[in-house]
Amino acid sequence: MAVIQHKNSRLNAMNISIANIASLNFLMCVGIVLPLFLIACDKEDTETVIIGNSTYEAVTQPDIPAAQTQLYELFDKYFEQYLELNPINATLIGDNRYNDRFPNTIGPEYRTTAKDLEEKYIAAIKEIDPVELNQHDLISYQMFKYYREIALEDFEHAAHLLPFNQFHSIPNNFALYGSGSSLHPFKVVRDYDDFLNRIDDFVVWMNQARDNMRDGMEQGIVQPRILMERVLPQLNSHITDNPQNSMFFQPIANMPDSFSSGDRERLVVAYTIAIQKKLVPAYKMMWDFIREEYMPACRDTVGINVLPGGEAWYAYKVRRQTTTDLTPEEIHQLGLSEVNRIHSEMHAVMYEVGFKGVLNEFFDYLRNDPQFYYTKREQLIDGYRALRKEVHPKAMKLFNKFPKADYEIRPVEQFREKTTSAGYQRATPDGSRPGVFYVNTYEPSSRPKWAMESTFLHEAVPGHHFQGSLSLEIEDDYPRFRKFTRNRAYSEGWGLYAESLGKEMGVYTDPFQYFGSLNAELWRAIRLVVDTGLHYKGWTREQVLDYMYANSAISETSAVSEAERYMATPALALAYKIGQLKIRQLRTHAEQILGEQFDIKTFHAQVLDDGAFPLNMLETKINRWLKSKELKK
Repeated sequence: MAVIQHKNSRLNAMNISIANIASLNFLMCVGIVLPLFLIACDKEDTETVIIGNSTYEAVTQPDIPAAQTQLYELFDKYFEQYLELNPINATLIGDNRYNDRFPNTIGPEYRTTAKDLEEKYIAAIKEIDPVELNQHDLISYQMFKYYREIALEDFEHAAHLLPFNQFHSIPNNFALYGSGSSLHPFKVVRDYDDFLNRIDDFVVWMNQARDNMRDGMEQGIVQPRILMERVLPQLNSHITDNPQNSMFFQPIANMPDSFSSGDRERLVVAYTIAIQKKLVPAYKMMWDFIREEYMPACRDTVGINVLPGGEAWYAYKVRRQTTTDLTPEEIHQLGLSEVNRIHSEMHAVMYEVGFKGVLNEFFDYLRNDPQFYYTKREQLIDGYRALRKEVHPKAMKLFNKFPKADYEIRPVEQFREKTTSAGYQRATPDGSRPGVFYVNTYEPSSRPKWAMESTFLHEAVPGHHFQGSLSLEIEDDYPRFRKFTRNRAYSEGWGLYAESLGKEMGVYTDPFQYFGSLNAELWRAIRLVVDTGLHYKGWTREQVLDYMYANSAISETSAVSEAERYMATPALALAYKIGQLKIRQLRTHAEQILGEQFDIKTFHAQVLDDGAFPLNMLETKINRWLKSKELKK
């Protein structure tokens, strides 16, 4: 147990240990050093611990259980209140206590309550003295405080006035929840009754969304017109005269045989009425409102920076998504540099396969030659299922354990396939709902075979399914907020890092598949350029598309979908490459420090075993591990 003695000194270069210097080279090259807190050993029995701008001396002495008890009670109370306030997230992790609720997250009462919750627990965590915490609990303390503060800052911006778009869409998500194949369970009669109550709450949310969008129109905070054009057909797909054609009727069509005849008859009537009288009118109301009122007020610009307060809003989103203090300009320049580096590696593959021409001609060849594409949707799904059998045993070359949770491979639903990408939905902790790797099978002629191996490694194994499922297996004494808080820079950074492991695993034996992995990495580097281009430098949609076509092998279908995704989700796409670079940087640093003692399985365990970390805290953890290894030499 380490007790910390406060020195009250500012962070400066002298606080950074020699072991940290190599790992900071990447960040120094863009002009900054970013640790939230660093550990430096001055003597075997002391550590320097820097939290924010304060420095502490840690020394060894017995545990102080009172502070730990207070801390864990605070974590548990917060998480209980959080789940009650966010019942969909409770359902997502397998907690079904609030399955009859759907929160009006964009309403004034909810927003006040949510803000008060964050302020209350920021104040509460400050009442606990970190000098009484051991290193494990100090990490949880700092992480909890960080997440609360970044969540509180969100209330300074106007996200509630832009409640949905074609990519992040509560109307789309709710249809998935009600389909019987997503996170809301439909196993017992109560599950069906619970969702009927959620339907009532969803109608409230839709009315609130319309009211908020009207407020946004008055304040000049509206969506780009092109994005709302994509929303209209999504909404229209849920407007039907026949309830049995609705996605929301699927649970009725697939009712368990164990239900009594009385329950079956009652639920058929209840769902038919709910679809006819509540759901279809809600979707029709929103469709009419957007088409007739909102679209004329929408803007032709596409970046968030042009909105009132938009520059500060984007800077906040960059900090939140990357968990760093990198500026948009630094990220833009980093993206340009990475694009150039990856292009040079692509040239080597082009020469290996004997292609005669320049890189852009090679891109055209890969985009257009029929040999690289399936003609049927089912072939894509079958191809990914075959990869599952191949990749699983190969992954164990680099990892010392495999997650217990299973996953399925499914196509993206047709109502949203034109505007979304492949993705992963995590399993429940108790295994009652497996993970899902969603494959987009829309227009198979635009989904190249050479991209499949890297996509599988990213979304399934050893990517999101692997990392996400292992985080659920963390021992019970870990705070729940650490198990279930999503950190995109960590998780998507891990997904992209997982793609880079293909050759070490024995995948990417086909040079075209390896090129596909480079193209996937290139795509994440391009995201750094175009996201900051859109929301910081004022690029148009056409400028983004031109940059994509000039620098990658992307098809027009995918380019349009991706470009509009970045318009809809400012800074979201930055997390991938920033996270991957940090993990790769930490691995290189570990290899340099440990030399022949470096073991890749042990390193991966260090990155994965404690769940998601903000990137700077992950760096601290790895540096502490390396320090302990050095002391044992």
